[in-house]
Amino acid sequence: MSKITCQCGHDNPFGTVLCERCGRPQTEEAKNSKLIDMRYEGSARRSQTYKRSMIDKVWNFFSSVKIGVSIIIAVLATSAIGTLFPQKLFVPAVREVDIAAYYEKYYGTAGVLYYKLGFYDMYNSWWFITLIGMLGISIIIASVDRVVPLYKSLKKQRTKRHVSFMRRQRIYGLGTVEDADRSMAKAKEKLKELRYNVKSEDGATLAEKGRFSRWGPYINHIGLIIFLFGVLLRGLPGFYVDEPLWLREGETRSLPGAPGYYLKNNEFIIETYSKEEDEVFGQAIDRVGTIVKNYQSDVTLYTEVEGGLPGQSDQLEFVKDYSIIVNKPLNFDGFNVFQMDYRLDELKSMTFQLTEKSSDTSLGEFTVDLINPKPIYRLGESTYVELKDFYPDYDGLEDGKPSSKSPIPNNPAFIFKMVTPAKPDGEMSFVAIRETVETEMNDYKATFVSAETRNVTGLVIRKDKTLYILLLGGIIFMIGVAQGSYWNHRRIWIQKGEGSELYLAGHTNKNWFGLKKDLDKVKEFANLPLYEDRQDSESSLDEAKGDNS
Repeated sequence: MSKITCQCGHDNPFGTVLCERCGRPQTEEAKNSKLIDMRYEGSARRSQTYKRSMIDKVWNFFSSVKIGVSIIIAVLATSAIGTLFPQKLFVPAVREVDIAAYYEKYYGTAGVLYYKLGFYDMYNSWWFITLIGMLGISIIIASVDRVVPLYKSLKKQRTKRHVSFMRRQRIYGLGTVEDADRSMAKAKEKLKELRYNVKSEDGATLAEKGRFSRWGPYINHIGLIIFLFGVLLRGLPGFYVDEPLWLREGETRSLPGAPGYYLKNNEFIIETYSKEEDEVFGQAIDRVGTIVKNYQSDVTLYTEVEGGLPGQSDQLEFVKDYSIIVNKPLNFDGFNVFQMDYRLDELKSMTFQLTEKSSDTSLGEFTVDLINPKPIYRLGESTYVELKDFYPDYDGLEDGKPSSKSPIPNNPAFIFKMVTPAKPDGEMSFVAIRETVETEMNDYKATFVSAETRNVTGLVIRKDKTLYILLLGGIIFMIGVAQGSYWNHRRIWIQKGEGSELYLAGHTNKNWFGLKKDLDKVKEFANLPLYEDRQDSESSLDEAKGDNS
């Protein structure tokens, strides 16, 4: 595309609105407007100039403020939807199939749709990460599309401008003075006193201050880009871990998100305040019953022996013993293990007795481990009980079949096949805590004898390498907010006309009252001509929108 040659002889890039040298309007729209648009100093923006190739179309798409706002709305809307039902982290299930069943059972069709669309693990879903990536691309392209031409224009701006440029400024004045040179000299003195950077050239003066405030929005964008980059890094292995772990007393399990490390729960301790020892809590104890004083998990940390088989307890190397207390996590290798929850008296095992109904004779006892039940329990040479099915958290019948709402043994139920010398083909029996169902009149029954319980501690394993990146992005963002909010870019042009005439013009990206206050001081001190604020209500609204973009 050919360059635009101004009447002053300067060659401007295609798409330029105001000449880079003299400020003359170069487009019909600018020539016919009462006030010129100073958002980007009339420079040529790529998105407003090139519109032919596919690269141009992609660039123009992401540089659009409307598209950027639409992406932000999409991110906010999906984030809001993600709060309707619990996220995966808070679902009491350990397998993917259990999670799907959980949403269907408790939230019906809406829950199924919620699960299939990926809202149950929203922040790790491909489409949410894509939205964040699109938002980052939009911010980068929109910033480059605007900040580069703006920077070039401000860096190249000339002191002397054409009269048409002066006349199209919102603040404009023209008048005669007694001594133009003396008035301009006194104006320069006052402007310097007001901390303006003053330049003079060929009978023209440009006073400027607060230019750095124009970069405030783009500093914001840099902070946002860094912040979004930190968010995206959380999806990569090793950068961010936030995994729950329920650990039973006496149990040793691998730490999710921390490969090679194992944790054993030696004991979970819960302490409460008593009225005798803590009189200050007396009334509260009477009102609520109990007040917890301390949650504590006494644990042992192990690591895998090099060359050993994963999970083999005899091939784990001791690291340290530690007592995890609320706000006092276990720290190792950049990981933190926090005390977050607990469950008291969870069923560990149940003991049953196989009995002949007619004589009430016991054929022996067997104990079912509710975490790792065995398939067969032998009581004699030809006597055994086979565990045909197990429902840890029995929740009634669905379509005529027993169901379990979670893998946690809160309400265990069993289907036993009892084989004895008298009944070699076996007898079937459904046994739950509060009911026993037999398919036919059995001669034998499995009766509950006793149960063993244990406490379970709820831990959270966390590691965050992106925290400092997010913090850096937040700090840079706030610097941009302060930079763009508390300072403004002010410019005052004073030029000689014919004879004793002086032209006066002014522009600021905001706070016109402050600019006019400075101008009044200079005008009174240097005897400058009167000026007027030529902005009507409609153009004022347009200018405010443009200058704050």
